[in-house]
Amino acid sequence: MAEEMGVPWVPFWIAGLSALSAHLHTDVIRQMMGVRGHEDQTLNFIPGLSAMTFQDLPGEIASGNLDSTPSLMLHKMGLTLPRATAIVANSFEELDPVVATHLKSKLPKLLCVAPSALTSSPDELNSDVNGCLSWLDKQKAKSVAYISFGSMLAPSPDEHVALAETLQATGVAFLWSIKDNLKKNLPEGFLERTRGNGKVVPWAPQIRVLAHPSVGVHITHGGWNSVMESIAGEVPIICKPFWADNTLNSRAIEDVWGIGVGVPGGVLTKNGLKAALEQVLGQQGRMTEKIGVLKKLWTRATEPNGSSTQNFRTLSKIVTNE
Repeated sequence: MAEEMGVPWVPFWIAGLSALSAHLHTDVIRQMMGVRGHEDQTLNFIPGLSAMTFQDLPGEIASGNLDSTPSLMLHKMGLTLPRATAIVANSFEELDPVVATHLKSKLPKLLCVAPSALTSSPDELNSDVNGCLSWLDKQKAKSVAYISFGSMLAPSPDEHVALAETLQATGVAFLWSIKDNLKKNLPEGFLERTRGNGKVVPWAPQIRVLAHPSVGVHITHGGWNSVMESIAGEVPIICKPFWADNTLNSRAIEDVWGIGVGVPGGVLTKNGLKAALEQVLGQQGRMTEKIGVLKKLWTRATEPNGSSTQNFRTLSKIVTNE
């Protein structure tokens, strides 16, 4: 449509750069690995993705039904993106420098502009109708596990039980954002038994929660916004991936950036989650230090001559036809 109208086409990529690179290289991945098998083989033939494996990829790329509508659509997207005037990405170049450099050689203009003000409304930033922040004010520094799996999908009933029982057994203070219709999956009496050290709410102001000094770990599905918001708040991550880019993000969190861990096998179990909590809270200083380095790189990217600032200026010129 943009080509027909003679106007710039500037798509906004809301996931991470690793996922963007994977979609751009779909044909290469299918050729190198085949449609099935090779789950543990790394993507070392794509610059910056050597820590990722075949099983980390979104199913639409190589492991699922390649004739499904999502798979066909995403494949076509990967083939079409190089024709865009520019691609705006909700990331900063210094987070994945090798991937960013490689993508710049494949795309006409890659404009990483994080932090993005396009993903959160003022109401979401300012509202705290459930009293999360006042509750956090009463907790010890870096002691609280903040739990949220996004708005699209949810863990299975068994995983809800495993998570609840682990929280109760460990005594870790927690703030759990869970929809009201999912509370039926929690063990009977759980809310009453954990009232002294836990708070369960239907919604939480995530950006402000993760910026609170009492939060010590973020248990999440690993959606890109959640990853970026954890980096902004300097909070280590325990990742339970669901779909799309979640598993790629989980791999980066653990094996590339060293700012958290993924749950074993991608499934919440009592033993797996207990071990993850012990690992993250036990190595909190080291992980916090690493995530602090990423936060500093992000801050520099938004300074007057930083990469995100310069990219936003370029975007403005494209939009205004300067």
